[in-house]
Amino acid sequence: MELFWFIPLHGDGRYLGTSDGARAVDYDYIKQIAQAADRLGYHGVLVPTGKACEDAWVAASSLIGATRRLKFLVAIRPGLMTPSTAARMASTFDRLSNGRLIVNVVTGGDPHELGGDGIFLNHSERYEQTDEFLSVWRQMMQGGEVNFDGKYVRVESGEVLFPALQKPYPPIYFGGSSQAAQQIAADHVDCYLTWGEPPSEVAKKIAEVRQLAEARGKKVKFGIRLHVIVRETNEEAWEAAESLIRHVDEKTIAEAQRILARYDSVGQRRMGQLHNGDKNSLVISPNLWAGIGLVRGGAGTALVGDPDTVATRIKEYGELGIDTFILSGYPHLEEAYRAAELLFPRLPLTLQEDAHHGDIQASGELVAYNKRPQSGSVI
Repeated sequence: MELFWFIPLHGDGRYLGTSDGARAVDYDYIKQIAQAADRLGYHGVLVPTGKACEDAWVAASSLIGATRRLKFLVAIRPGLMTPSTAARMASTFDRLSNGRLIVNVVTGGDPHELGGDGIFLNHSERYEQTDEFLSVWRQMMQGGEVNFDGKYVRVESGEVLFPALQKPYPPIYFGGSSQAAQQIAADHVDCYLTWGEPPSEVAKKIAEVRQLAEARGKKVKFGIRLHVIVRETNEEAWEAAESLIRHVDEKTIAEAQRILARYDSVGQRRMGQLHNGDKNSLVISPNLWAGIGLVRGGAGTALVGDPDTVATRIKEYGELGIDTFILSGYPHLEEAYRAAELLFPRLPLTLQEDAHHGDIQASGELVAYNKRPQSGSVI
């Protein structure tokens, strides 16, 4: 398994739906989170994109020199840039980071936001555009001159003069629940991502994408995007979940769901159907809680429980074929440490080399300034 963490470019705090307990997300703060994830051995971080966020490429680029091993999952958005521009950006980032880029292809889901960015294509058209975009991008990243004349993309003598370090190009990650998205995944991507739905639904998606990919002679990896609320006991974990939404009232839920309802994203619709805006129906599968999705777009579910329980649930997704887990928790700095401390020892992980696990500096405060305390797993 590979575990990723999350850089909260859209804000962070102790609670949802309120400014109480909020904190400024400036460069120093995101650097703290990135360096914590790097030091603890997370494989990488997801750097989110969209109108509600600081720019993902600028933010991720600013963190290259502040980290050593951490990979950056950064969004490319077809329609907002040409394939040639995206290829040069990806190549430069990969070279300057010494091969630490992963590309997250985001086709978009909010027509209102897309209109503000000058994109007026419907759902089907956007995926057609994404198919053309990735066809050109992949060719260009592999070197040589590219010519392409499509419905949405036209390139004459396109070329990347400074190639990426990773071959044939940085890995492509991509999520989408529609049939059109699954076709894109089968044709173009290295890792297909899903949001945290119940295992039975995730299994169906994996089977569908795997079948499409195999028909093309390809293999695709699978990943999942989840929040985690893990505490030393189940009781503490569920108390923390309830505390996270303690300020979320019915008016806030209704307004959030009204906005999210305008999305033409199949995945977002599926997220909304998990709870239907009902604060009393949030446990949708054992230890899978949909409370975050009451007010948050995108990933709206969390695994909640004690370390053994959450690790068991993660392993259950792993048995379905998931090997990349993109996790987050509020606030993101503290929860990066908590998740590492409580979950890493219980999971079959591929950690980054030289992560600080179990060294003398992690032994805790000496007892009476003289004796090293006894412990189980340490970070």
